[in-house]
Amino acid sequence: MPLREHLRELRRRILWAALGLLVGAVVGWVVYDPIVVAMQAPLEVIASRGRLAQLNFGTVGSAFDLKIQVALFLGVFLSSPWWIGQLWMFVVPGLTRKERLYSLSFILAGAVLFVAGGALAWWVLPHAVQMLTAFTPDLAVNLLDARTYYTFFMRVILAFGLGFLLPLVMVGLNFLGVVAGRTYLKAWRWAVIGCFVFTAVVNPLPDAWSMIAMGVPLCGMYFAAVGISLLRDRRVARRRRAAEATA
Repeated sequence: MPLREHLRELRRRILWAALGLLVGAVVGWVVYDPIVVAMQAPLEVIASRGRLAQLNFGTVGSAFDLKIQVALFLGVFLSSPWWIGQLWMFVVPGLTRKERLYSLSFILAGAVLFVAGGALAWWVLPHAVQMLTAFTPDLAVNLLDARTYYTFFMRVILAFGLGFLLPLVMVGLNFLGVVAGRTYLKAWRWAVIGCFVFTAVVNPLPDAWSMIAMGVPLCGMYFAAVGISLLRDRRVARRRRAAEATA
């Protein structure tokens, strides 16, 4: 395909992906109220314990701005299979049948891992809000800025979703022949430290147990990626030896 045709195909895929994001944002706009209510659940638990915990909109238009922000955030999540699929459809004409199967499996695994990381963050966040607001003095109240509160929720969910993509990136680099499995295995100490440092930074809870609870799955996925990479390297080496023996 000439370069001009590649650019036209890229533009077409970008437009279709943007259309999918727009549709997802519209759906996010529709389901905005129940999602926002679910995010406010930790504050209701705090209020049920006799402490004042409410959200505050500082300006006239901040509520509208927040609804647009949440709708776009939900649109990215809801339409992720669509825009990832558009990316796959752009690169698939230049791939062999085997490479197509590999790329499709990577896309599906990436979607599952991204959602799993977001789900773990969604489970942690209510406990984080309750624990952090427990440090409020008795004579004070928790009057939280609404945009800051919801942005905090969305950033933590996004951070954990991206963090769970680490093993997929590792396996992808190994399949491309960039990094060998033994290299990953030799760096396992630094990898474990990096996983726990990452969870310590993005974890909103101040206790060590929540950091451990989130760091252990990341370490487990790292070693799973190492195992897959080692098996793939062994299979490639076996095929190379067989080819050399045949030659």
